[in-house]
Amino acid sequence: MGNWSNVDYPVMERFFTVQGEGAHSGTAAWFIRLGGCDVGCAWCDVKDSWDVNAHPRISCETLVQEARDSGAPICVVTGGEPAMHQLESLTSALHEAGIRTHIETSGAHALTGSWDWVTLSPKRFKAARKDVFPLADELKVVVVNRQDLPWGEEHAASVRPDTVLFLQPEWDRRERVLPYIMDHLQVNPRWRISLQMHKYVGLP
Repeated sequence: MGNWSNVDYPVMERFFTVQGEGAHSGTAAWFIRLGGCDVGCAWCDVKDSWDVNAHPRISCETLVQEARDSGAPICVVTGGEPAMHQLESLTSALHEAGIRTHIETSGAHALTGSWDWVTLSPKRFKAARKDVFPLADELKVVVVNRQDLPWGEEHAASVRPDTVLFLQPEWDRRERVLPYIMDHLQVNPRWRISLQMHKYVGLP
């Protein structure tokens, strides 16, 4: 067994919910939202996560024990931008506890750790690294306006052939952009739509 007693992370929040987005939508999950982000999306719904120094540092052992106690089969590490941190210890400890590891990243930083599922959600505000694209199990493009659709196609050309492709309407603009997305899906059926199910049913 590893010794994680000297490893800690800045944590904004952690909670049990269901994964509301992408290929694992509806799956029970323990979420760990790490503090720190240098991408700075204007429409971000967790801007409080950006300042890495604004959040308490929680030991790796505590984080893994909480994930284990939740009973969830997967732990989703998100942010902020979680890839800003060295995550090898966290993923090793989670795997040792029998928990599958998922990460949601913009791809702006090199990916560390061992991941069972990688969600790459590139942002216009800071380009994704080329070495992250082959690691993506799903590509999630948040659609703010019509111009995000061809931009998403450019990124889809860089991921693996088996990467699952999702278009997700930005929550506050969903009624406006859904028609654009549906038109795009009609002529590009390899894409799927992600609707942030957790927000519709009132879950965190």
